[in-house]
Amino acid sequence: MDDPGECLAGPTGQCEVAASLVGVLVVSTLWGLWLGTVTAIASGLAFDYFHTPPLGTFTWEDTPLPLFVLVSLLTSWLTLTLRSLAVQAEERRGEADLAAELARLLLSADHLRSALPTASQRLAEALGVPGLSIKQGAVPGEGHKVLPLRDGATPLGGLLVPEGVPEETVKRLSDRVAPALEALLRAALDREASRDELARVATEQAALRRVATLVARGVSAPELFGSVATEIGLILKADCTAIARYEPDRTVVVVGSWSDRGPEFMPSVGSRWPIEEGSVADLVQRTRRTARVMDHDSARGEMSEWIMRQGITSSVGTPIVVEASLWGFIVAFFLCPEPTPDDTCGRMLDFTELVATAVSNAEARDELAASRARVIAAADDTRRRIERDLHDGAQQRLVSVGLELRAAEAGVPPELTGLREQLTHALHGMTGVLEDLQELSRGIHPAILSKGGLGSALKMLSRRAAVPVELSLQSDRRLPERVEVAVYYVVAEALTNVAKHARASVVYVDLSVSDSSVRISVRDDGVGGADPGKGSGLVGLSDRVHALGGTIEVTSPADAGTSLVATVPISPGRPADRGREGGGRSGA
Repeated sequence: MDDPGECLAGPTGQCEVAASLVGVLVVSTLWGLWLGTVTAIASGLAFDYFHTPPLGTFTWEDTPLPLFVLVSLLTSWLTLTLRSLAVQAEERRGEADLAAELARLLLSADHLRSALPTASQRLAEALGVPGLSIKQGAVPGEGHKVLPLRDGATPLGGLLVPEGVPEETVKRLSDRVAPALEALLRAALDREASRDELARVATEQAALRRVATLVARGVSAPELFGSVATEIGLILKADCTAIARYEPDRTVVVVGSWSDRGPEFMPSVGSRWPIEEGSVADLVQRTRRTARVMDHDSARGEMSEWIMRQGITSSVGTPIVVEASLWGFIVAFFLCPEPTPDDTCGRMLDFTELVATAVSNAEARDELAASRARVIAAADDTRRRIERDLHDGAQQRLVSVGLELRAAEAGVPPELTGLREQLTHALHGMTGVLEDLQELSRGIHPAILSKGGLGSALKMLSRRAAVPVELSLQSDRRLPERVEVAVYYVVAEALTNVAKHARASVVYVDLSVSDSSVRISVRDDGVGGADPGKGSGLVGLSDRVHALGGTIEVTSPADAGTSLVATVPISPGRPADRGREGGGRSGA
């Protein structure tokens, strides 16, 4: 018998073996390893039957059949393993591409919830699972399998898998898709929180800049307090805010308030409220620290009744401390039943510091203005006293001496011509001294201002001015003395400066009086170029006008003349005084 190895080693046998192996690989790849095993055994038996001598019989001894089957099975297993790895690699690559696409969708969205429907649709299409969706927050499980998405112990949402999806797909979603989604949701939520925090900080900083600008400008107390109450209310999303000042009689006076629900929902500015035990006002006053009240039902009083009538559930207050003294507090009211955020008090502190700065600045300005007014009033009193002393004392004595000289001159005998001339010369000198003294007394404090009023005094100044004056008086009614004196000296100093420096041909003086203020304008057609900072007279006039709560402005372009405009309130009031106006109690 021929050696079976020789038959197998021949060209025809080798081709048969190769063809059989290829067939086994194809069957195993397409239909699985078990069918490949059957094919391998059948191919081996066929090869043994038709190609291994004796032909037409099955000969197991000394045949390659077992080896052929073993090689076929090993080759099929290896091919299937490689194919499975290739399929898994393709799936992982697809999942990575899908994760990148979902990351772009979720991380670029302004709000996570708005991007979830699009991300769910793309996930369902990529995985071939219709109805697959991603939900944020609490997820109902009716009609779905819910794969929870968590950040540690914190629930983020869930992956909703429709009923009827194969368990293998569910396992794949649970093992490989859900962890990636958890990481994406964590990143998206962190980004959204960071963006919201940055937006909140930017909003607060912008509000603080606006308030700081008002403080720097020194606006009136009502305007500043109203702006602060508005800014705090909008930032904290409060339903009502108020700024109140403590009074010695254990009451508070509202100096600023705001509410997005209208004026009927907030305490009116100027209203006075008693301090109730256990209220925000009471806690802040006793502790000098921030206070929070979450239950107003137990309190009884006018403020508590107003709070319950408005439906307020909680209130938060922070103290306003001015130079180590408790001045007042800022309070925010909320209607929502949920507790206010823990950082509410901290977010109010920056505003209370600005309010404290504004109050301190206003008090300093008030003290300066009051001091300036006292100095000016004392100077005016001194001027009047000197003018009166000169008129009633020195001038009267000079007049008496002059009369005595005239009497002596009249009694001199005709033959004493030299003595008569000496007395006449002395009398003329005495008259000149009297005229100089009268002129000096008029400069110290013009009597015509007290007797005839501002109109007569300005007419006298116009007649005595060294430069022609065109005077326009729109009102001739009497004004408070301090106002008339201030306007008189403004015009007098301006006319003196024109005569000394302007080289003008005419001066225009216009006086207008309204119900609340006096406006005086002095314009010339001179050379201009005046510097108000270099003239002590203008500095003194500025102090006088500002002490009365008025304004003064000098405009002097070169070769275009000089213009001085002063406005003096008839009934001046300081910002702090206006902030303290109001006293009667008022409901909201």
